[in-house]
Amino acid sequence: MEHLLELKGVTKRYGDTLALKGVSLSIDKGECIALIGPNGAGKTTLLRVIAGLEQASSGEVLYRGVKAKPSLLRRVATMVFQKPEVFNATVYKNVAYGLKVRGYSKAETDRRVKEALSMVKMEGYEDKQAKKLSGGQQQRLALARALALDVELLLLDEPLSNLDSESSTTIGKLLNWISKERRLTMVVAMHDAVEAMALTDKVALLMGGELISVGHTYTVLKQLQAPLKAFTRLENVFIGEATPNEDGSTSIRLSERLTIEAVGKRTGRVTVFIRPEDVMVSKRPVELSARNAFKGRVLEISDLNGAVRLKVDTGKALFTVQITKKSLIELGINVGSEVFLAFKASSVYFL
Repeated sequence: MEHLLELKGVTKRYGDTLALKGVSLSIDKGECIALIGPNGAGKTTLLRVIAGLEQASSGEVLYRGVKAKPSLLRRVATMVFQKPEVFNATVYKNVAYGLKVRGYSKAETDRRVKEALSMVKMEGYEDKQAKKLSGGQQQRLALARALALDVELLLLDEPLSNLDSESSTTIGKLLNWISKERRLTMVVAMHDAVEAMALTDKVALLMGGELISVGHTYTVLKQLQAPLKAFTRLENVFIGEATPNEDGSTSIRLSERLTIEAVGKRTGRVTVFIRPEDVMVSKRPVELSARNAFKGRVLEISDLNGAVRLKVDTGKALFTVQITKKSLIELGINVGSEVFLAFKASSVYFL
């Protein structure tokens, strides 16, 4: 079977630093692969080599079975960076830039810009100034700019990093749609194993520039659960005894005083986790559809540039919560504040 793209023993050096060590990886047309690994693992370097932005020091990159020079890779692939650069111009001009460089007509440029903005749910933004958009909107703009080029391979470097919960959810759904409905071939570098599981069935684990494992997302994460915890955002990881309920849910007893509810039927000892973005926080108890609700006290607050992380002790378990800075200020939350946490049964994932 001919692969769309294939890396054979790719090594990349920066002086005395070995960023990639003999990486071999195949990518099929329409496939979505998540690159996961700690900071410095080589994820971004690998994306840049695939995108033709870096020349491999040794090894080969094949496109449709033929050795590809960086100039060819730049034509068939485009990369969306972790912190997208937007021009000091309108949204329309930002999306149209690459099309004009490639010589598209005004009519075709207009059509592609309109279609791309529609895909990322930014219709009507054409005349807005790109620099004034929120972080999540700028990320969607960067995606629109890439989609407008209609390349074969879309490369994304930490597309959900440092976004607030709403923006992260929106872009996550958009990437799922691009992968499943458009069948666009994608390679996505991610720091969050949960996000990888939600996006794709295939992951490639990089450690120290080496490709450690490639395979089904669940299998790779389950096999490497312990080391993954060291660099993924699996803070809310709990082990307990699962008992299935008649309504199709499962009650998971984590301790004598703590039981959480999850969707799906499981029995026996299980490991579960809850994304920090999926935990709602308030200063008062609220009536919600969420089946898991606890009272706790804030132990720690950390700034993530675009968001804020809270460590909350419920007296039964320590939870990590991610909210926007705006929410933190509006709620008047400080270290020591009493808060109420809630999350849905559908937000509980089984490892």
